[in-house]
Amino acid sequence: MTDSGRSLAGTTVVITGASSGIGRSAALELGRRGARVAVVGRDPGRTHDVAASIDDAEAFVADFASLAEVRRLADELLHRYGRIDALANNAGGLFSRRTRTVDGHESTIQVNHLAPFLLTELLLPRLRETAAAGHPVTIVSTGSVATRWGRLRLDDLDSRTWPWLGGWQAYGSAKTAVLLTTRELARRTRDSGITAYSFHPGFVTTSFGASSWMLRVGNALGNGGLGLTPQAGAVPLVELVSAAAPSAPSGTYFDGLHPDGRASRAARDDALAARLWEVSESLVRPWLSTP
Repeated sequence: MTDSGRSLAGTTVVITGASSGIGRSAALELGRRGARVAVVGRDPGRTHDVAASIDDAEAFVADFASLAEVRRLADELLHRYGRIDALANNAGGLFSRRTRTVDGHESTIQVNHLAPFLLTELLLPRLRETAAAGHPVTIVSTGSVATRWGRLRLDDLDSRTWPWLGGWQAYGSAKTAVLLTTRELARRTRDSGITAYSFHPGFVTTSFGASSWMLRVGNALGNGGLGLTPQAGAVPLVELVSAAAPSAPSGTYFDGLHPDGRASRAARDDALAARLWEVSESLVRPWLSTP
């Protein structure tokens, strides 16, 4: 990655999952570099607090467990910003118990994949307009090393047939979907001025996965210092958004700051990526049409 710390003055960055953890740290740093930041979060209080800490930022509240809220969020962003230079799909979650959203989907696949997929689709025309006007556009999605054990079945995205295993199997599958969507997005936006990347931030000590006994035990054994700080985990996201020129081909998965991170074979399957896009689009189609 290049041009670390370059000024982002005049750019608009939308970042989800920005009310805490690496999303919050990334939003603060992107604001420090001069970006106009759309701070998207689920918790109203924390989301507004983060936005208030940035010179040029605005808070947008949405719960990704509702696709209707994602559609409302997209409408608000499109109404507010005539130019969007970067979209950081950072919101996600690990659920220790099987739960379903109001839309009937298993929570892990909706919050980590279907909701950001829908948001990206809805914002893509504006992102294309920005790129066509000569402004490079970056779409960055937060992945995970969990993709190494993810099993993705297009006929069972809700993980009905897999053992739950504290939610880790479903989480790995959802993050596999994130990497695949990034690859297909890169193909669909080739030569448009838009680049798409995914990255693994490392093991970060945040409230993420607070209900997981595995993470609680690991953090206790490490005296609360098992992982990276949120600031360190946010570095790849910030650098990918800030780079003046691509340092790797669009569609690349980064492990931290290193391109071509290790991932499962499924996460590198371009044919699977194309089919996943079609399946995902069919699942969110009611929210893609104009009211």
